[in-house]
Amino acid sequence: MTASKILSAVAVALMAVAGAAHAESYDGVHQLTSAASRADVASQAVVAAHSANPYATGANAGPAQVFVSSTSRAAVRSEAVAAAHSADPYAEGASAGVAPLVASTVDRNAVRAAARAAARGDALPL
Repeated sequence: MTASKILSAVAVALMAVAGAAHAESYDGVHQLTSAASRADVASQAVVAAHSANPYATGANAGPAQVFVSSTSRAAVRSEAVAAAHSADPYAEGASAGVAPLVASTVDRNAVRAAARAAARGDALPL
């Protein structure tokens, strides 16, 4: 055997020993301790069974709650109309203005020739 195989076998053995040294110990089943009596737990269970499900979602959640808005319907409608009539209803910050046209320095005929060459499978000139 070569020295590298011996060293790797020793390293694996050391890792196995190190892993076995940190194993958990089993303490058995712990005893349950509770301050509530069986009668108290039973009465709490009856109350919970007859109350609404706090974890219900979707169709099981029941009717939706009515939200009380602080803004009137007319004010919301007028804001929506103003936004719809604006130049760009999705504009925010720096993009709120009209985008400037950027003049290109690339010749349009050169771009078309390169696209045709690529479509034919010719090598592109670099």
